[in-house]
Amino acid sequence: MTADLFGSAEPPREEPRVLTVSELTRAVRSTLEDQIGLVWVEGEISNYRKQPSGHQYFTLKDEQSQVACVWFARGGMRLKQTALSDGMHVQVRGALTVYEARGQYQLSVQTVQAAGAGLLQAKFEALKRKLEAEGLFDPDRKRALPQFPATIALVTSPTGAALRDMLNILGRRAPWVRVIISPVRVQGQGAALEIAAAITELSDLVTRGILPIDVIVVGRGGGSIEDLWEFNEEVVARAIVRSAVPVVSAVGHEIDFTIADFAADMRAPTPSAAAELIVPDGEGLRRYLQDWRNRLLRVSSGFLLREKSRLAYLSRAASPQSLLRTLREYAQRVDTAGDILRRTIQEKRFQSERQFMELRARLREHLPDRQVPLCRHRLAAARARLESSARAQALEQRNRFARMETLLKALSPEAILARGFTITSLKGGPIVRSVEQLPPGTELTTRLRDGSVDSTAV
Repeated sequence: MTADLFGSAEPPREEPRVLTVSELTRAVRSTLEDQIGLVWVEGEISNYRKQPSGHQYFTLKDEQSQVACVWFARGGMRLKQTALSDGMHVQVRGALTVYEARGQYQLSVQTVQAAGAGLLQAKFEALKRKLEAEGLFDPDRKRALPQFPATIALVTSPTGAALRDMLNILGRRAPWVRVIISPVRVQGQGAALEIAAAITELSDLVTRGILPIDVIVVGRGGGSIEDLWEFNEEVVARAIVRSAVPVVSAVGHEIDFTIADFAADMRAPTPSAAAELIVPDGEGLRRYLQDWRNRLLRVSSGFLLREKSRLAYLSRAASPQSLLRTLREYAQRVDTAGDILRRTIQEKRFQSERQFMELRARLREHLPDRQVPLCRHRLAAARARLESSARAQALEQRNRFARMETLLKALSPEAILARGFTITSLKGGPIVRSVEQLPPGTELTTRLRDGSVDSTAV
């Protein structure tokens, strides 16, 4: 410790902490991972290399900076990942970390997509959900294509390879088909309006009877999602749905799907496939017709041969003697049938006569001049029985009433009093039936045959 001029001492100095390179690197890694974490980064791929393990290494750069990236195969397995290459412009999602062995920060990639594809894909899904909810993709709405179309309209680029491929296939498979080309732009701003206008114009020509069209093909060759985007516009989908003619969508390659594919009556994986789907194979038709021609020739030849043999047999069998025998045989059959018919008619006539006589006799029995006296006799007898029954019932009711009257008189109170009995009751009250009803002083009334007597119980 040293002293200054005034004799004061210097304060003790704290020794600085010295970090190792590994400790510093870990601190930087922890800070990056905690503070930044998962991020989306857009840039151009360079220095791309893929290891036998399936891990992919590359640099993501822009005009001023670059960052190292590593895309590990999941679980150490060589799974199928997006094919990358130098010069690709991509969007990368990953976690920012540090490769400690080199002290270099890098991006641990989890997802890679083409730049701009994410926004377009989200727009695609939103429009798809909207149109699907409106029923534009309903399978019941879609129409079947004609089996043998005579006129086909192609809505595509007049300079694209798709048009040449479709014309070559149509000319080879169905040279009799008339092809109408409606040239439009299939890429770039405003192309969707041209495509929709072409479909609408062709549909109007059919509706007004100006131009007979059986099928409309809308298509183009392959490309990126940006190149095919005009076929994902709502105006194209609605024009396809409103078309008076069945529409085939043939956009891009087999793996490409657009809104036009879902709205169309049929989706073809490629323009060439569309040409093969909408027309039959002419060579196949010729073979089919030739096969049926040969079958008809064989059937007609066999039929003519059989009929010729039959005619020869009939010619031999049609001699004068055989004809005479046949005529005599049929004449005998006619005579026999005539005898049977006459006997049958005679039997039917006799049977009808017998039925007529029976019905006539039954009718006579039921004539009014015979039935009226009989009914009068029955009515008089019934009247006599009714009067006799009424008299008997009246007599029985009078005798029963007399018996009941005698019984009632015998049981009446006056008859009991006439035989010397009396009836005692409380004065102004009910009849006395027990001595328990007669406390001393109770006023009583006793009824006799010829009067009543009042008394008091003691």
